[in-house]
Amino acid sequence: MSMTDKAARLISLLEEYKKLGIAEQIDYQKFYLYSIITHSTAIEGSTVTEIENQLLFDEGISAKGRSIQELMMNLDLKAAYEHSMELAGKHTDFSIPMLTGLSAKVMKNTGSVYHTVLGDFDASKGELRLLGVTAGIGGCSYMDFRKVPANLEEFCRQTNLRRRQLFASDDVVEKYMLSFDAHYQLATIHPWADGNGRMARLVMNHLQYELELVPSKIVKENKAEYIQALVDSRTQETLAPFRQFMLDEHIRNLAGEIAAYKKSLEFDPISGADDPINSLLDPISQQLYQAILHDNDKNYAGYATELGVSEATVKRHLGKLRKAGLIVRTGSNKTGHWEVISSKEEDEV
Repeated sequence: MSMTDKAARLISLLEEYKKLGIAEQIDYQKFYLYSIITHSTAIEGSTVTEIENQLLFDEGISAKGRSIQELMMNLDLKAAYEHSMELAGKHTDFSIPMLTGLSAKVMKNTGSVYHTVLGDFDASKGELRLLGVTAGIGGCSYMDFRKVPANLEEFCRQTNLRRRQLFASDDVVEKYMLSFDAHYQLATIHPWADGNGRMARLVMNHLQYELELVPSKIVKENKAEYIQALVDSRTQETLAPFRQFMLDEHIRNLAGEIAAYKKSLEFDPISGADDPINSLLDPISQQLYQAILHDNDKNYAGYATELGVSEATVKRHLGKLRKAGLIVRTGSNKTGHWEVISSKEEDEV
């Protein structure tokens, strides 16, 4: 799928998301934020689940078997997001003090003091690193620490310029591009000794909140693909790989949210029964069914790219849909297309 097609798919999902009123449900924003926090810390090694974080955040109950480090990481990130949302609501400009202040909250209880030949710096206070950093397979080296302040200053200048231009714009895709680019750029500058990934994702979400977008998240199951996209953009010296990954990830997550919400509407709490169609579909089949409703002319590879799964998985779930009597194949395997037999949306017209 081309970037243009992905952008169109994103707009379509956002329109459906808004039409369904998903974000208007009671406590939805709170639990969506909890999910963002849980997945962000999971990428850094936390094993705390969304349910465990809900209990931790709302009732102060810590899960058994979780380390103090994990719990503090999640509590600190929650505090950082809450402060970030306050700043976003005030349209506070980006600056080095603003970013170090957010980093201080992210690292409050897990940051360390570092001793270098150039002096000491405290990660728990959001202070910029005074040493080199390597990470990942092969020991990838990040920017020389002496270049960090100037590059961070330029990052703030460019980000402020782009966000101000977008305040009155209706270009939703360009707004997402700004947030994705800021994510990549901050991770590449790598201003701190620790917490750079959490900060990059927080800044992305900060811009999305400020520009009134549905915030995006990187789910822990796609960590390897996420890291590879960062590496590919860096080695190829282009934003394209990371932009493509983030569009794909946001599309996958939105489609999953919409499918889960629709399924919840069909559930009868008395009888425990679902709508006949939804009762036949697992989450992947639901997403595939919705993808066919949107575009019924793709091949296995096309649907696999859209859903972020393998072609074998698409083929297996198409078989489930056919067996359930929900779709049929019209024409040949090469030139034909899928037709939906039963669509609740069509029945209501």
